[in-house]
Amino acid sequence: MKRDSEEMAGKRSAPNVPPLIATDPHAAYEHLREQAPACPIRSVEGSLMWIVARHGGVRSVLGDARFANNPASVPGGRAPALQVNAMRRMGLDEELIPYLTDTLLDSDGKEHTRLRRLVTPAFSARRVRALVPRIEHHTDDLLDALPRLATDGAADLLEHFAYPLPITVIGELVGVPAADLPAWLRWTHDLSFNQEALGETLRPLIDHTYDLVRRRRADPGEDVISDLIRARDADGDRLSDRELVTMVLSLVIAGHDTTANFIANSVWALLTHPDQLALLRAEPGLVPQAVQELLRWCGPVLVSRMRYATTDVDLGWTSFQAGDAVTAALSGANHDPREFADPGRLDITRQHTGRGEVHLSFGAGPHFCLGAALARQEAETALTRLLSRYPGLALAVPAEELQWHAVSGMRKLARLPVRL
Repeated sequence: MKRDSEEMAGKRSAPNVPPLIATDPHAAYEHLREQAPACPIRSVEGSLMWIVARHGGVRSVLGDARFANNPASVPGGRAPALQVNAMRRMGLDEELIPYLTDTLLDSDGKEHTRLRRLVTPAFSARRVRALVPRIEHHTDDLLDALPRLATDGAADLLEHFAYPLPITVIGELVGVPAADLPAWLRWTHDLSFNQEALGETLRPLIDHTYDLVRRRRADPGEDVISDLIRARDADGDRLSDRELVTMVLSLVIAGHDTTANFIANSVWALLTHPDQLALLRAEPGLVPQAVQELLRWCGPVLVSRMRYATTDVDLGWTSFQAGDAVTAALSGANHDPREFADPGRLDITRQHTGRGEVHLSFGAGPHFCLGAALARQEAETALTRLLSRYPGLALAVPAEELQWHAVSGMRKLARLPVRL
């Protein structure tokens, strides 16, 4: 279906970002999904972008190599560097921007394959299975500490459980010493919730990572940093020093923030759906299936990173011009009635036909989430042991009083106060 002149006229007068996206993102993406296969809107800075929110369209865009993550991959410089421009608007120093914009997630083609191949073994199913005892150990330690951290009988499960668990696991896997983890937890929390101080947070984090690389080079271990150093030193063309530090930063940040917020969102979902919570308590063997449904229903990542059409692309259901910026609304796809019956209902017994995951919370295509297996395992362990340890777990405040943030394409809680 080619865009006709009327649609192109609409493109030139595309509306600004709907305010509803900040307050009720699921409803916003549902609205956009039912408007058209691809909806034009304008970003905060006024640049045109397209949102694809139907399940089939999202999977199609994410799996199509003609869409690049890096705007520099578009011939002729026709794509706006939206992410870089956003960093500049925040006042981030130019020297720091590449550490957030020249990552594995921002690479394409052979460069992406080169970088991803270096770290893929660390996140294999075999490696994740080997980590299970450590994940269980860290989970139990955090659960043991919750009563001591409660105030007036209420503990913040986000601050004291959902956030520290993934940073401990990914930190240990990557090679961050245990003594450094509190600082990493503070830095990654500030990157997530205090973006006004982005530069103040990012600079010491980068400096610390360079220092960590120096320490690991002098005293290597069995961890990702040491593996990357060995790759760097064995073949200097394979990984530059800045790429090495950027890779460490992106692995820790990406492997921590999304998983932490998914665990918190999942607990909230279960506590506000007592029938599903009771079913899961009665049948703990449903936990893996429940995690899949929770990823679909309340996964924290609302949209993909921006994709850029590197050439004119005709997908049949719509077309894009070279340089068009396209984002995939994962939330819209995961609640698409074309794919899921009664998509607004949380059903931990939901069955899907076919192989693989039907939800798109981990994306699709070449940039499918590298740490998906680890995130699933952490969530399964966290939910299993939390519900077993605290059978009376309940929200400490009415659900409507919980504060939500929709920042950087994610929907996350500010706090999750519970009674144990």
